[in-house]
Amino acid sequence: MLKLDASALDELAGLANVTVPGYPRDRVGTGIVHFGVGGFHRAHQAMYLDTLMSEDEEALDWGICGVGVMESDRRMKQALESQDGLYTLVLKHPDGAIEARVIGSLVDYLYAPEDPRAVIERMVEERTRIVSLTITEGGYNFDPSTGEFDFDDPGVIHDLSDAPQRTTFGLICAALDARRIAGRAPFTVMSCDNIQGNGDVARKMFLAFARRKSPALAEWMEAEVCFPNAMVDRITPVTTDEDRRLVRETFGIDDAWPVVCEPFTQWVLEDHFKLGRPALERVGVQLVDDVVPYELMKLRLLNASHQALCYFGYLCGYRYAHEVCQDPLFVDFLLGYMVEEATPTLAPVPGVDLDQYRHTLIERFANPAIRDTLARLCAESSDRIPKWLVPVIRERLASGGDIRRSAAVVASWARYAEGVDENGEPIEVVDRLKESLMALAARNREEPEAFIRNRRLFGDLSSDPRFVEAYRWALDSLHQHGARATLESLEKRVERPA
Repeated sequence: MLKLDASALDELAGLANVTVPGYPRDRVGTGIVHFGVGGFHRAHQAMYLDTLMSEDEEALDWGICGVGVMESDRRMKQALESQDGLYTLVLKHPDGAIEARVIGSLVDYLYAPEDPRAVIERMVEERTRIVSLTITEGGYNFDPSTGEFDFDDPGVIHDLSDAPQRTTFGLICAALDARRIAGRAPFTVMSCDNIQGNGDVARKMFLAFARRKSPALAEWMEAEVCFPNAMVDRITPVTTDEDRRLVRETFGIDDAWPVVCEPFTQWVLEDHFKLGRPALERVGVQLVDDVVPYELMKLRLLNASHQALCYFGYLCGYRYAHEVCQDPLFVDFLLGYMVEEATPTLAPVPGVDLDQYRHTLIERFANPAIRDTLARLCAESSDRIPKWLVPVIRERLASGGDIRRSAAVVASWARYAEGVDENGEPIEVVDRLKESLMALAARNREEPEAFIRNRRLFGDLSSDPRFVEAYRWALDSLHQHGARATLESLEKRVERPA
């Protein structure tokens, strides 16, 4: 058993089933400071850079210095420091094959609560040309109902004072202000979070904070700082003790915090950088002028399909996505939704074969090694359905297209929100609007349109006769016949003519 750290790399390099960094790590400089070193960052951005460093010596200037700002990040700091920044990335294939790869692009880690000044100084350094983010949607600190920056957040209130900075906004804006005062060009702020218009959201929120902190800084940022949009994709489950045991027993590596993920990965990035960037196009990143077509493809095909499978699947008794997508009935339903309802709302997506993309999604969802839970996919639906599925319904209604599968997904959410499955067992609904959603769902039988009259979630859809008819049919069928019989009947009702 080898404890993972720099001294173990030579021995690991001799193993046939483990790949190690193919470059001298002692020559790697930190050109990127990254906030939010979680599983997705380590399976995605850090992996791409590790690959690039192995192929291109010039990329060694683009090493990553990770930053943690939350108390929970202390564990990551301890794990990475004990391993010299190294960790094992494990790819789990649908056929059961697994691959292990030690990633070396993360060469430093700073824990902001212990030394915020060190974090700021690292970003002020001339070699720092990109500051990247995977801080989750909640990390952008906007009010979900208004989309505006939340100035009542305690951390923000603290950072708007003269106290040492402790939030992502305070730390990054302090570094940008120091660069402004020194006459130094700003770094690019690159969001890698899975939210629509992530660069635009980052720009809006950082500028809102800066305007309150320093109007001069905000004016400079607005003119000088780049915030490229990106679409990112890779299913990366939370690391478990079972994963740690797998790495020990299969590969002989003692790794405190490995990462597991699917083989598929995608990164589409607007080519909009102030001080240059790594040659990411050499390792499969699509550099584009406009990320919107790719973003809508993912939102309406991948993300909305997750919602299409999760409520129906849970009500049918499944608990994992791969179980659902190994069921031919669900495969037909999902492909029907994607082909007949979602795809017609998309503009052309340069470089992407949409038919291949749709079938790849089914294969990804059906990967038993990933074990993506339906409970996770069902959570926080009030944030997901309005962004991912409702726009499809609206565009299809406007064009006169079929919306019966989409309406059935909404009905399955309403049925799931009743909080009891078809066997009378309780469902743990996880949503920030849980109480109001379950109160509306409790009226489903007596007042079938109550759920969709929630204008905050559905706008005026409840006034559209076609949508209401399709929704009410599906909800009634779910109550009368159950989820599986509803899908069977639905597929017959929308069956295309030969």
